[in-house]
Amino acid sequence: MGAVFVGVRHHSPACARLVAATIAEQQPAYVLIEGPADFNERIDELLLGHELPVALFSYSDQHASWSPFCDYSPEWVAITEGRRCGAEVRFIDLPAWHEAFRDVSNRYADAELRYTEVVERLCAEFSVDNVDVLWDHLFESQDEPEGMAEYFDLLRGTATADEGDSAREEYMARWVRAAVRDAGDRPVVVVTGGFHTAALKAKLDGSTEWPDVPERERGASYLVPYSHARLDAFTGYQSGMPSPGYYQQVWETGARRAADWLVESVATRLRKRQQPVSTADLIAAHTQAGALARLRGHRNLARTDVLDGLTSALISEDLTQPPPWTRRGTLQPGAHPALVEMLGALRGDKAGRLHPSTPAPPLVHAVQELLSTHGLDHEGKIALDLTDAAALERSRILHRLRVLRIPGFERTSGPSEGAQPQLDEQWTLRPVEERLAALIEAAENGATLEEAAGVALERRSRDARLDGLASILFDAVLCGISTLSGKVKASLNEGVRETGDLAALGQVLGGVLGLWRHDRLFGTRKDALLGSVIDAGTARVLWLVEGLHGGPAPADPQRLKAMAATRDAVLHAGAALSLDPADVTGVATRVSNDVQAPPDLRGAALGLAWALGTQPDVRKIRGVEALGDWLAGLFAVAREEVLASPDLVGVLDELVSAMTEDEFLVALPALRLAFSYFPPRERETIAATVLAHRGVRGNARDVTRLTADPVLVAEAMAVEKRVDALLVKGGLA
Repeated sequence: MGAVFVGVRHHSPACARLVAATIAEQQPAYVLIEGPADFNERIDELLLGHELPVALFSYSDQHASWSPFCDYSPEWVAITEGRRCGAEVRFIDLPAWHEAFRDVSNRYADAELRYTEVVERLCAEFSVDNVDVLWDHLFESQDEPEGMAEYFDLLRGTATADEGDSAREEYMARWVRAAVRDAGDRPVVVVTGGFHTAALKAKLDGSTEWPDVPERERGASYLVPYSHARLDAFTGYQSGMPSPGYYQQVWETGARRAADWLVESVATRLRKRQQPVSTADLIAAHTQAGALARLRGHRNLARTDVLDGLTSALISEDLTQPPPWTRRGTLQPGAHPALVEMLGALRGDKAGRLHPSTPAPPLVHAVQELLSTHGLDHEGKIALDLTDAAALERSRILHRLRVLRIPGFERTSGPSEGAQPQLDEQWTLRPVEERLAALIEAAENGATLEEAAGVALERRSRDARLDGLASILFDAVLCGISTLSGKVKASLNEGVRETGDLAALGQVLGGVLGLWRHDRLFGTRKDALLGSVIDAGTARVLWLVEGLHGGPAPADPQRLKAMAATRDAVLHAGAALSLDPADVTGVATRVSNDVQAPPDLRGAALGLAWALGTQPDVRKIRGVEALGDWLAGLFAVAREEVLASPDLVGVLDELVSAMTEDEFLVALPALRLAFSYFPPRERETIAATVLAHRGVRGNARDVTRLTADPVLVAEAMAVEKRVDALLVKGGLA
C-alpha cells in the first residue's frame, strides 16, 4: 500500500491525536519516527514504564543533544500506538552527534524558527502575534482540525533546506523506501516534523536497501528524567508548543476543561502570594475569554483567549513589558505578579522519573558508590577539617560534584580566592530529584568523577578570559585535579605579562594568592610557575597603575581589588617576587602624589604605601578632592591601618562635618561605597573613635544602627533646608 505520511508539530496534542487515529486506522507493518536511528536496538528502554516527560540524551566528543518526549508528543504516541498494534517501530533520523546536528541541542526544535518567511505571512493574514497563536487558532482550538497537511506544504513551499536538513531528509527517505519494500501490501506510517514531509514524499524513488547506522568513536545515549519546566518555550526551550502544563490538561481533559483549570490555577497561585483575586474577577475572566474566543472564531477556548481574559480581569494598571505569549519570549524581571503566576500555571510542575531498570552511564554508579563509601549520601550539614587526609578526600569529591553542577551539594564556607587561609569547610547536603538527570548528562565528560570534573574544567578553560582562568585553576586544585593545573598556569603566566586589563589582573592575583596562602593544604609554594604568575602579575599591576591618568571618576572596585591583591602579594608572597618592597612603596608614593591620577587610585596607593610601613601625613587629607572616591581606595587597601589611626578618623570627621548639606548629599554615594569596606563591627569601632574625638559619651552601636536609608535622610535634610529658605524669603519664618 505504500507510505502514509503524518506531518506533525512537535509536542502538539492535536498532532498526537492525529497520529493515534492514523495508526489505529491503517494498522501498519512499520511505524517510522523522526528520532535517532542509533537507538533502535534499545528502543524497548523507552517502554519500561517511565513517568513522562523523559528525554533521550546523546553525546559525543563535540556535541550533546536532547530528544524530549511527553505524554502528548506525537513521536511518543507513535511509539506506544505502533507497538500496541503490532507494528515494527523504528527511528529513522541521523544520530544526534552527526554533523547535520552540529548547532542543534534540541532535535525537535521547530522548523518554523529556522524558516520564518511563510509563518510571518500567515500571521499577518490571520492577524495573530506569532506562530504559537497561529497554530492554536488553526488546529488546537478545533475539535477536528483540518488542513494540517496543507499548512505544512505551505510552510515548506519553495524554501531550500539547509545542509543539515537536506542530509537528514535524504537519510530518512532511505528508511522509508526500505520499509515500503519490506512491508509489501501493508502500509507504512511515517511520523516526522511537518516541514520534512513534502521532501520525503518527493524522495520515494531510489535504493530500497536498509541504510547503515553511522557509528561514532566516542559517546553514548541514555534516557534522562525531564520536566515541564525544561520543555517550556517561555523558559528558553527551542521547540513548539510552550506552556506544557496547560497542554497536558488539553491532552487529558480537552480544551474547555483545560481553560477552567488554567483560570483556577492562576487564582490559586495568586492567592498564595497574598494577591487579591475575587470571585467576580474569575467570572469576568471566564466571560472575557469566551467573548474573545467567539470573536476570533474558535469553537473551543484557545490558550491566548484564556490568557487575554485573565489579563483583562486581573491587571488594571499599565504593564511594564508585553505579555510573553504575544512575542514568544521569556519573562523579564519586574513583571506583574499576575503574569508571573500565569506563566507558572501554564508551565506546570510535572517532573519525569525513570523506571529503576533503566540503564545508566558508569558515572552514575561511580558517584553513588563514592557517596555511600564516604558518608555523603545523607541529608544535613557536614564540617570537614581539611588537614585530615580523609576529610580532604571527601572535600575533593564534593568539589568535583560542584564543578559538574550536580545539585544538592552546597558549600557554605571554605578556602576561597584571595581570602586568608581557611583550613576547614562547611557543606549542606540535600537529596534533589534533579540529581539523576544532572549526573547522566555530566557523563558526557567522563566515566569517573575525577575524569568528568577534569574534562568539564578543561572545556571551561578553552574559551575562558584571563580572569576566568584563575577561578578554574582554584577549582582544579580544590578538586585535586593536577593534570589541568599546568596548562592553566602557563596560560595565566603568559596572559598577565601582556594584559592591560587592571580588573582582570586583580582577579588573577586574588585567585592565585588564595592558592599560595593555602600552602599548608595544597603545597602550592613549591610550584615555581605559580610564583611566576604572582611575580609577573604584581609587576604588571604597578606598571599599569603608574601610567593611569584621568580626571575625577567614580571609584572602580575592580581596580581597587587589584591594588589590594598587590598589597597581599608583597605581604604574603614576598618570596615569589623579584621586586623589592621599597620599589613597590616608591611606585605607591608617586601615584598617591600624582594629581592627574584618579582619586580612588591615589587613595589606594597611599593605602598600599601605608600597609607596607610608610606612615602617611594625615594633614594632607584636608586637600583631597573627591573625598568619597579617595577614601574608597584608601579603605580598600588599608582598612586595618585606618582602624588603628584615631588621628586619621578625627580628620575625616572634621572634613565631613564641615560639608554643607548640598556638598554632603553629592558626596554621600561615594562615602557609602567607601565605608562599605568595613564590616559592621569595624564600623562600630570607627563610631566609637568619632565619639571619643568629639568628647561625647554614647553607644557606638546606636550610632551605626540607623533604620532609615541614609540617602533618604540626606535628601530630606536638603528639602528641609530649601523649605526654610523659602519661609525666610516669604517672611514666614
